[in-house]
Amino acid sequence: MARVLVVDDSPTDLAAIRKMLESDGHEVVELTEGGSALETVRSTQPDCVLMDVVMPGMNGFQATRAISKDTATQNIPIIVISSKSQDTDRLWALRQGAREYIVKPIKQADLLAKIRAVLEG
Repeated sequence: MARVLVVDDSPTDLAAIRKMLESDGHEVVELTEGGSALETVRSTQPDCVLMDVVMPGMNGFQATRAISKDTATQNIPIIVISSKSQDTDRLWALRQGAREYIVKPIKQADLLAKIRAVLEG
């Protein structure tokens, strides 16, 4: 299956997402802050990135923009996962380079369907 980088500062959310992904056969790489997301994406070359928005230091919007603007990583799809449910947040994420947007709490079927959709192009 796919190698998925999950960027989220919540240990609880990381554990829940890891369980959902691993139960579907995906390999999970975890990162707890956005500041080193670009470097980690470059070094691990994941098939997909799941990005939280609200994190200390560099937020998920900034990290998404950095990954999507870098020529070495711009083709790696990013799915933003956030507790922010406003349309403006979703639109802003897409403008930063995200391909999809999921509102927490995450439903496993929705998450896996979005991952399949972005991997299929």
